[in-house]
Amino acid sequence: MKRLFVGNLPFMTTDEDLVTLFTSFGNVNSARVIVDRQTGRSRGFGFVEMEGEEATRAMTELNDSDYGGRKIRVSEAHEREQRDSSSFRR
Repeated sequence: MKRLFVGNLPFMTTDEDLVTLFTSFGNVNSARVIVDRQTGRSRGFGFVEMEGEEATRAMTELNDSDYGGRKIRVSEAHEREQRDSSSFRR
């Protein structure tokens, strides 16, 4: 299973739109557009989970492609680094 990062999405993109976009490459296990907690508006990126070979092909073919008038970025997602709360200014 691979988790893909999908960036520079049009702000009107829904989870269902991501499923539709990636289904042509294989079975989509999950797809989620990330939204702002306070406003509920899309943050312009999301994540898709697919099987390895299917994900690799989707990443290769969709990266830098036009989607909704925007050139989307598709890459393998990396785990987010833990932030040290002491480094934040208050």
